[in-house]
Amino acid sequence: MSELSPTAAPPRPRDLVAVVVALVLPTIVTWLYFFQADDMRPAAQLLVFNTVKTVQFCFPLFWVLAIQRGRVTLRPTTTRGIDVGITFGGVVAATMFALYLIFLRASQPVVDATEIIIDKVSGWGINEPWKYGLLGLFYALIHSFLEEYYWRWFVFGQLRRFIPLWPAAIISALGFMAHHVLVLGKFCGFDSPLTYFLSACVAIGGAFWAWLYDRSGSLMGPWLGHMLIDAAIFAIGFDLIRGYFAT
Repeated sequence: MSELSPTAAPPRPRDLVAVVVALVLPTIVTWLYFFQADDMRPAAQLLVFNTVKTVQFCFPLFWVLAIQRGRVTLRPTTTRGIDVGITFGGVVAATMFALYLIFLRASQPVVDATEIIIDKVSGWGINEPWKYGLLGLFYALIHSFLEEYYWRWFVFGQLRRFIPLWPAAIISALGFMAHHVLVLGKFCGFDSPLTYFLSACVAIGGAFWAWLYDRSGSLMGPWLGHMLIDAAIFAIGFDLIRGYFAT
């Protein structure tokens, strides 16, 4: 297995413009497919999702290859950071399960979110457990990598060319958090403290993965940790809506 390694020209002011675009683009994308397409038919919702996500995830490659005139080369995968990434992801996933089972499962924000999750899942035409499982696999295996490539490799990586580690990690983590605020607000309510608590947890995770990427020079550790957490999210989601599949 190999990893992407960018080779680009020295940083220029226009690269900061690209970073700003990359910081806000996922929030716009989420607003489009998660809110504006909400009442469309399943096929139309998926078309909107696929279109805007393709634009988002192609932007970094477009910028590096077409604007910076850089190269994206393949290099052998290193094992650096894998143990830390898996440990972090495992601890967070276990903590999520514990909080969910002990405190959140019967809480009002989560109970209220269940119907909204069912509406979103059914709106995508996911009406059987195996379809939900495929969606979970896509997010855990593929989408998590695309997010690491986007947020850590590109956004954090570009910021790192201009500013020190922790300012770059924090700025990229806040951008990573922003579109999650929309998703969590949709499910839990924008007036719920749970929305902002979970969003803050997302930002902490994003900053940690940026640090790990900087330390290891590899996306493998952040990706594997991200994968475990996304898998836990979809497992919890299935527990919430299992009754929908039984009807």
